[in-house]
Amino acid sequence: MPSIGPCLLVLLALSMAIPAAGAPVTVVKAGLLIDGMGGTPLRNAVLLIEGERVSAVGAGLEVPAGARVLDLSDSTVLPGFIDAHTHISAPLVGTAGWEEALAHETAADAVLRGVFHARQVLEAGYTTIREVGARDFTDVSLRNAIRRGWIVGPRMQVAAHAIGITGGHCDESGWVPNLFGHEPGIAEGIANGPDQIRSAVRYQVKYGADLIKICATGGVISVGDTAGAQQYDAEELRTAVATAHMLERKVAAHAHGTEGIKAAVRAGVDSIEHGSLLDGEGARLMAEKGTFLVSTLMAGDAIVRMVADRRLTGAYATKAMAIGPNMPKAIARAAAAGVKIVLGTDNIFDPHTMDAREFTLLVGAGLTPMQAIVAGTKTAAELLGWEKDVGSIAPGRYADVVAVKGDPLRDIRTLEQVSFVMRGGVVVKGAESGRATSSAGNLAGR
Repeated sequence: MPSIGPCLLVLLALSMAIPAAGAPVTVVKAGLLIDGMGGTPLRNAVLLIEGERVSAVGAGLEVPAGARVLDLSDSTVLPGFIDAHTHISAPLVGTAGWEEALAHETAADAVLRGVFHARQVLEAGYTTIREVGARDFTDVSLRNAIRRGWIVGPRMQVAAHAIGITGGHCDESGWVPNLFGHEPGIAEGIANGPDQIRSAVRYQVKYGADLIKICATGGVISVGDTAGAQQYDAEELRTAVATAHMLERKVAAHAHGTEGIKAAVRAGVDSIEHGSLLDGEGARLMAEKGTFLVSTLMAGDAIVRMVADRRLTGAYATKAMAIGPNMPKAIARAAAAGVKIVLGTDNIFDPHTMDAREFTLLVGAGLTPMQAIVAGTKTAAELLGWEKDVGSIAPGRYADVVAVKGDPLRDIRTLEQVSFVMRGGVVVKGAESGRATSSAGNLAGR
């Protein structure tokens, strides 16, 4: 095969960088632009979007003739939010029948619920999510349907079945033996010992997992365990990480308990989910190893409220009160140690229309508004490994854009009222907010 000369290589690179002829051009005028990277906000900014990606950002940019202009000059514009820990196909805890859903529902029910929640999540401003555990590969089906354009929803990374011990947080306990015809095994993510763990990880990847979720400790909404108890030993955790990383998959570790958190970090997991009982040593270890902490403060806030109104009782309530009040303290401790904080909601309690409340709770835990925004944009994108595509408004990134009335740097709660959402250059909420006009090549943003 003849070699390709340097001039031809340059021409090929240029052709890849130039949008296809006829690609739709959209211009967004922003009253205030927060780019998601923590930089100084830009007033009277202009976004030039060609096709599904941003081609230019600045003030006073020339608008191409015939471009569609969306006037958001009365709004703050930000990159689409990222929720790095959610379960959109799961029933909401506390609603009728939630505990028995596994016995009363098929996988189709879970997928249809996920379709409903996907639209809510997107309209709340989350253009990218990470689904960290779902039954029967329903999250894989949702991800694929969104990619194919069959349904409207956010970009998704999925974990398929979370990996956990028999009788642990990631198992389905509390039922009589063999109620479902067999004891859950590696296909469902239940694995004991290094050999089974290795097989379970490979099985989830075979059938579509983008990442691996492992339950290093007990949890709150599970039967027969305590939330802080470590559930995998060091060798098991190392096996999970080594197997996943060999397959180029990151590992998210569900971990509430202090020792379980540290064991997972030492094993090399990429992120700790929750981290509720994180101590000073654990925070320093996470900072040293570059391990991300995914916040999930909405879940902690919800379980405390649900104990107060008696929607959670008994063992659930006991665990909730041992975990929920400590979660903001863990975030503050981690931030002080220099741990990279990522936004995740773990919202299986409240309507997904409320998911942007996680920003407010992060500020309540001690982050500045800008730090909270970066946790749900730039840093979250880094955890997902998608920082070249999402998490910021910059040339080359997907045109995933949200807008709110008011300034979230003054009042973070404005992010709870998203008025405009664009995903990949397509407006999915609030087209009336962006007053569309046709341009004749004038200068925008002045």
